[in-house]
Amino acid sequence: MPMLGELNKREIIDFLESQFIGRLGCHLNGETYIVPVNYVYQNNAIYAHSGEGKKIEMLRANPRVCFQVDEIDNMFKWKSVILWGTFEELKGEERQQVMQGLILRIMPNTNDPARNPSHAISPALHNALIVYRINIEEATGRFESHSG
Repeated sequence: MPMLGELNKREIIDFLESQFIGRLGCHLNGETYIVPVNYVYQNNAIYAHSGEGKKIEMLRANPRVCFQVDEIDNMFKWKSVILWGTFEELKGEERQQVMQGLILRIMPNTNDPARNPSHAISPALHNALIVYRINIEEATGRFESHSG
């Protein structure tokens, strides 16, 4: 029997904590840009990193964002969460702590985590990365499942 429904707040949090890839949507000057990013969810925020480029330029100019995470088994069994919030670039000690958390969370999901414990990032590149937080202001979640 088909079932469509909404995820409650606890289910949304559990889902965000269980995933590590989401899609970040930003908008500037009439252009919308959506890209996949590795992330960590913690304390009502999304944490991620990026090199300089179009995404970061757009986020700095317009920090309002949309973030989407899904898990799709098939067209009749899926979950999806959409978040709205504000981009905030992190600096100093907070930046370092978040970067370590990202490495620890994401590396076990790579093909060979023991081979690249530093997330395969050289010290120079590590220092050039932009580390940021999305402060979540609103979240919705939906699902579909079918049981026999």
